[in-house]
Amino acid sequence: MLARLQQLTTIGLLLAAFVWVAYFLTNGSPGWAAVGALLIVLGYSLVLAAEFITLWFVNRNDPAPRATLWQHIRAWWGEVVTTPQVFCWRQPFCANAVADYLPQGADQRGVLFVHGFLCNRGLWNPHMRMLRGQGIPSVAVNLEPVFGSIDSYADLVEKAVRRIKAATGQPPVIVAHSMGGLAVRVWLDAYQGDGHAHRIITIGTPHRGTFLGKYAFSPNAKQMNLSSDWQRRLAAREPAHRFNCFTCFYGHCDNIVFPASTAMLPGADNRHIAAIAHVHMAHHDEVFNELLRWVRSTSDVGRADSEPGLGAQGTAASPDGHAGGPPDLAASKLATHRLLHDDTASSSDDHAGADHMSRRG
Repeated sequence: MLARLQQLTTIGLLLAAFVWVAYFLTNGSPGWAAVGALLIVLGYSLVLAAEFITLWFVNRNDPAPRATLWQHIRAWWGEVVTTPQVFCWRQPFCANAVADYLPQGADQRGVLFVHGFLCNRGLWNPHMRMLRGQGIPSVAVNLEPVFGSIDSYADLVEKAVRRIKAATGQPPVIVAHSMGGLAVRVWLDAYQGDGHAHRIITIGTPHRGTFLGKYAFSPNAKQMNLSSDWQRRLAAREPAHRFNCFTCFYGHCDNIVFPASTAMLPGADNRHIAAIAHVHMAHHDEVFNELLRWVRSTSDVGRADSEPGLGAQGTAASPDGHAGGPPDLAASKLATHRLLHDDTASSSDDHAGADHMSRRG
């Protein structure tokens, strides 16, 4: 469904630009023809600019590192280049160009890819090609219904995990972008999936929501509002040790998930990526290297049911059992833990009567 919608959008924009140019050239106005065509084709860059201006102000009091103006400009340009590649080509026209790879007799740990809001499995085409070249099994899901509740995605994740385990005999590494990280947490909660994932890597996931959620129009987008009732209830059901198996990538230039620290989890290996925007972050080298690091590990310290898997100073353990991530993560994790604690505490009285209304999420 999403691929068809994005096909229609892409073709519609190109046709609109063509008609505009033809009309104004015919009427002897080449200047207007050029300006109009550029606005139609590149208008999304102005929307991205508005998002970056908004996050500049929203992130002012966030504990995440403060981005400079130049870092925002770099991130904006990276997203300007990445957006059409993903939303106008890979997802609408190449969603199934790279098939799931589960070779018979596979003796390597597999990878499960889970995309985010308004995306499909085509987002992961570059990663899946590289993994196939190294003989690493991989599966990418399509989260549908596209505009449904995040709760409805747990079954899709469970089926994909079972496929990989059946083919490899090992729990997979799960890589999730944006809303996909929430879908994985819902799966962990619904199926008690602790121990069925070797490591969970989230990239720009709104673990505590996002400022842009206030403008949401669909059930899943509304669930991603800042500290929504749905997120509070999910967090209240999760055991404290679960996030030991998470690596959470977040960024001060994430133009979709902000304030930036909302993409962090207490007890996780929280990794800050500077000057990279939301979609672009999914294809950052550091993310892919972290994925390979855990695929090739044989230790169980990263699993959700491995409570002792913490390194020094409470940081999440790396595949070799040592503390992972840079040393300044401890302060960031403490700030995230306090924010989560404050959110949960304040919701206990204010939202006790809202549970029935919010069940649709």
